[in-house]
Amino acid sequence: MEKIKIWLKKNWGTAIMLLFFIMLFVSPDFKAWVMRQIISTGIMNAKVEKKETVSSSKATAENFMVMDNSGNTINTSDLKGKIVFMNFWASWCPPCRAEFPSIQKFYERYKENPDVIFLTVNLDEDPVLGEAYLKKEQFTVPFLVPAGNIPSAYFSGSLPTTVVLDKNGRIRLQHAGMADYSKASFYKEIDALLNE
Repeated sequence: MEKIKIWLKKNWGTAIMLLFFIMLFVSPDFKAWVMRQIISTGIMNAKVEKKETVSSSKATAENFMVMDNSGNTINTSDLKGKIVFMNFWASWCPPCRAEFPSIQKFYERYKENPDVIFLTVNLDEDPVLGEAYLKKEQFTVPFLVPAGNIPSAYFSGSLPTTVVLDKNGRIRLQHAGMADYSKASFYKEIDALLNE
């Protein structure tokens, strides 16, 4: 025991780094916390494309249906005239966990606005795990699952993926990877879409 104390006194920096890496590999919550610190810098954030720069390949959104816990379905084709924020996530995904607090803040800011629709689509193999995660973290975003195939225009397999559709159903943001959606700059972009 004495040898360990002496080693720790001489190598305290190494011990801290070792503990950090152990926590990073063992704890998904710690990994999500570290990633949250990275995204808080804003380096990884996506931007909503300007109306004039939307490419023709992104010009029209595809039909996509999701289902809530009660079996009610929502179809993106029925959401014209609204801004649609779609986030594909899974409870086991550390980058998803890292960005979820910012999505919750974004949701709280706009949930009363009838022109902003949130489709937070869980892709866990067992949806119960996704529901349990939201409940544990006290997130109140809508819990939805796909009610059919997910169009590749929205999701290509990378988690998390976020898509924003404008009032005409055009894809104005498509971002694979984590980002911070609670920044004032992102709210400004959403407000601009609402005013188009």
